[in-house]
Amino acid sequence: AVEKTEQDNLISEEEAAQYDRQIRLWGLDAQKRLRGSRVLFVGLRGLGAEVAKNLILAGVKGLTLLDHEQVTEESRRAQFLIPVDADGQNQAQASLERAQLLNPMVEVKADTDAVESKPDDFFFQFDAVCLTRCSKDLMVRVDQLCASRNIKVFCGDVYGYHGYMFSDLGQEHHYVEEKPKVVKGSNEANDGPEAKKPKVDPSETTMVKKTVSFCSLKAALEVDCTNEKAKNNLKHIPVDYFLLQVLLKFRTDKGHDPQPDSFAEDSQLLLQIRDDVLETMGLSSELLPNTFVSYCFSEMAPVCAVVGGVLGQEIVKALSQRDAPHRNFFFFDGLKGSGVVDYFGSK
Repeated sequence: AVEKTEQDNLISEEEAAQYDRQIRLWGLDAQKRLRGSRVLFVGLRGLGAEVAKNLILAGVKGLTLLDHEQVTEESRRAQFLIPVDADGQNQAQASLERAQLLNPMVEVKADTDAVESKPDDFFFQFDAVCLTRCSKDLMVRVDQLCASRNIKVFCGDVYGYHGYMFSDLGQEHHYVEEKPKVVKGSNEANDGPEAKKPKVDPSETTMVKKTVSFCSLKAALEVDCTNEKAKNNLKHIPVDYFLLQVLLKFRTDKGHDPQPDSFAEDSQLLLQIRDDVLETMGLSSELLPNTFVSYCFSEMAPVCAVVGGVLGQEIVKALSQRDAPHRNFFFFDGLKGSGVVDYFGSK
């Protein structure tokens, strides 16, 4: 995505000491790749603060925090990077000082522009782009742009008790995975079934190179649920996939997410959108019971922490090319206290 210089791949003694635990965990090469990566993060609310913290502590090269909105009492309560006296300030700018203090070795910048106003080539300076609190159309546009330059794209949001993340790592994402070493059997003649089984030595490991393919966000959100195969698999599809479709449509129609101070009005609109979205998909509105409207307002800090942890981890894995990535959705349901990874779109 971004051309690397020799300097980008060097780790100083100070950095080696700072990231000692991580280097022991995933290796020097993975940390070097992370150290050479620049990330754009859009949307500095509760989820944004969690992911920003995780990326800064992990040791990326640079992190640009982009948000054009002003701090309000609600947004200040939703995240921990904004000081209590910052009401009225820009959210990215207000988050900058505390974010930078987390790790002085990372170049943290604040950008106060609206992401919608950015030209195409703005995104090409990054190795990964993570979008939160963005419209569906914008996310699809940025995903398509970045795919042309092999830039990794992540999306995520938290709605009350629910949250999700999506990743598009391109047609060919290469990574390495640590596996127990297979030990060759002895040369002694042995015709029993045990002779045919590969023997694994848990004390020794080997690094295995792998490649995986991802589909676009557009394809993942436009899955055809009307064919017979899809209908038969319907019970295996997380309900949160359909909830996401409803909430993205609400954001498109209203220009914002459901607001607690207009709960009655927004609840009715959510139900109407639920009916329209599921009807368009050829599905019954009973798939998403009316009670869902009670649990998808505002950002809940514990949900932000869980989804932010997973999203941050996936960005780190993708940039360091270490370990198998989630492919391609992760949904979290705070009511059940559980998350699920599922794949949608063309294989």
